[in-house]
Amino acid sequence: MPMSTLPRTLLPVVLAVALALPLAVHDATAQNFTLEQVMSAPFPDGLVAAQDRDVIAWVSNDRGSRNVWVAHGPEWEGRPITDWSGDDGQEVSGLQLAPDARWIVYTRGGAPNRDGWIPAPAHPVDGAERTRWLHVLEGPRAGERFEIERWGTLSPDGDRMAYVQGGRIRVAPLAEGIVDEEGAVVVARPRSGAGSLSWSPDGTRLAFVSGREGHAFVGVAEADGSGFHFLDPYVTRDRAPVWSPDGGRIAFLRDWPVDLLPFVPHREAEIPWRIMVHDLGTGETVERFVADPGAGSVFSGVTAAQPLWWTADDHLVFPWEAGGWKRLWGLPVDGGEPHLLLDGEGEVQHAALAPDGRTLVFDSNRGDIDRKHLWSARADGSELREWTPGEGIEWAPVPLPSGAVAFLGSGATMPARPFVQEAPDGSRFTPEGALPTSFPSDALVVPEPVVFPATDGMPIPGQLFRPPGLAPGERAPAIVFLHGGSRRQMLLGFHNRGYYHNAYALNQYLAARGYLVLSVNFRSGVGYGLDFREAEDYGATGASEVRDVLGAGLYLAQQDDVDPDRIGLWGGSYGGYLTAHGLAQAPELFVTGVDFHGVHDWNVGIHNFRPSYVPEIMPEFSELAFESSPLYHIDNWEAPVLLIHGDDDRNVKFSETATLVRELTIRGVPHEVLVFPDEVHGFLLHQSWLEAYQATADWFDRWMGPEPGGL
Repeated sequence: MPMSTLPRTLLPVVLAVALALPLAVHDATAQNFTLEQVMSAPFPDGLVAAQDRDVIAWVSNDRGSRNVWVAHGPEWEGRPITDWSGDDGQEVSGLQLAPDARWIVYTRGGAPNRDGWIPAPAHPVDGAERTRWLHVLEGPRAGERFEIERWGTLSPDGDRMAYVQGGRIRVAPLAEGIVDEEGAVVVARPRSGAGSLSWSPDGTRLAFVSGREGHAFVGVAEADGSGFHFLDPYVTRDRAPVWSPDGGRIAFLRDWPVDLLPFVPHREAEIPWRIMVHDLGTGETVERFVADPGAGSVFSGVTAAQPLWWTADDHLVFPWEAGGWKRLWGLPVDGGEPHLLLDGEGEVQHAALAPDGRTLVFDSNRGDIDRKHLWSARADGSELREWTPGEGIEWAPVPLPSGAVAFLGSGATMPARPFVQEAPDGSRFTPEGALPTSFPSDALVVPEPVVFPATDGMPIPGQLFRPPGLAPGERAPAIVFLHGGSRRQMLLGFHNRGYYHNAYALNQYLAARGYLVLSVNFRSGVGYGLDFREAEDYGATGASEVRDVLGAGLYLAQQDDVDPDRIGLWGGSYGGYLTAHGLAQAPELFVTGVDFHGVHDWNVGIHNFRPSYVPEIMPEFSELAFESSPLYHIDNWEAPVLLIHGDDDRNVKFSETATLVRELTIRGVPHEVLVFPDEVHGFLLHQSWLEAYQATADWFDRWMGPEPGGL
């Protein structure tokens, strides 16, 4: 009898008996690597390049030891320039290389929470600090490191720094990269402060954004402190200023402020967004582009330093979802219609303008929907070239002065690594050297792309991990994996974000233990177009994505190599929310689950992201939001669940898990809780990942182990 069909009154008894039984484990010949081995590879992140030389830098997270690495062309032999060791939970971020690569700046320590607490999951006796460092790479003082109090935006010549202090925009000279605060000049003090500082090409002016209550202005300040003014002030939210190459004009985005709640669909705007161009000589502002009504009328950006580029041949390049896909478009500034840089069904996530000022380099899943590859194109749509065809996954391109491109990449059996490629058909280098000898590349499975129907018939994509060595006619237990976000897309290989890079490793480990794993790219995720991402009734407006979870379970139950009485769920964050939904809504389908820091009441989850949200003043919406939450279905919950949460989580309140535990306890539902004191949402300690993931695998072995008779 499947666990989900047992009367609730008997579940505590069954739990006690199950705990007394030996764990059901897969044949030792099938599991030929450990969790520690599959998570042994360093994860690279934060890739940057110097402006004037072929030099790159990145952060390498080697089992919790985070260090800054640097590599110079043309040899591209990487080396660490810091020597922090141990799994201390301290992030390294914010890398910025000097234009000539003489020095690099970085920050060590995580951001404070709302109480000002710096994450300290390793529990240092005096807490943790967030410090910023300047590290000298070349010259007489090479190798020396200085702690600096502040950092901002470098001038084009690298000799000055613009930053905001006390609401004032200041410009200070640099001496060997050190900010001379005594020599700083105040250039503007706009009401409500300023952000998005951007230097003019000649270094004489600064553009900025001054956010106000419900609107925002773009302004320009003279770098010598002689004055500032706003560009075409209006009732809109103006942002993302970008300079023309000659410094005579500024383009910026303009849209109408609307208080959009998170986790609800936003398919189109009442008033579409637009691009404005201001002439600093005449003071005239013209409306150069207006998005069409419907698809693409709500602006959605990409991962880049800015969402708008002005190229050397006077084109504006921007992301636009016209046609239902997030792609890059080029627009002649002085007349003409917008044109696609890369057509077809695919989406851009990362993009950058090359040092030549004319070429955009970007990643896209066009033609390979469950992977990403690199492309380049001129802003006028010419010279389109694919850099990285094949079965790899490539992202976060950083164009170099020589014409080469640095990027991060992975594959189905290869973890993420930094690369440099000289040309679309040129040589490729791996600056970080060989993988750890313990990494089990040869033992990993290659996931299969699948599409299955949700319970309402909507086709849902996913990736299927089949356990190796499954004999003909043998039925394996199965697990549905649900990603977080929900604006994410799992891929046919190791993921580009550390959180999901780890999740992919766990799915490989579960497959090696004898489980068939289905990773579900449910509706409201990215990569499959606007209509899929902004799915009707998703999230707090109806939880339509739960139909995808139920469809995944039914799909697995119909497979010849799946035991339909042993199907479980696991996921984190949004995936934890859907795991809870599956257990509460389909006790006849799902035997057990593991819920990492899931949202269980949308009214709590939305308030955490939008403190101004007060359920009591939106009674109809808040009622629908609760009905879309797992807690609304709690009386149906029967299956045992493992709950995992860090109590310094800034994304999902720890109270979400505490409330669920209380409700499960009242109803006698079997559960266990694994709490990580002072851990954040994406665990900072490598040991936390290992402990949580091992507990997950052991939990599934306990309740639906690969061997029949596990209970």
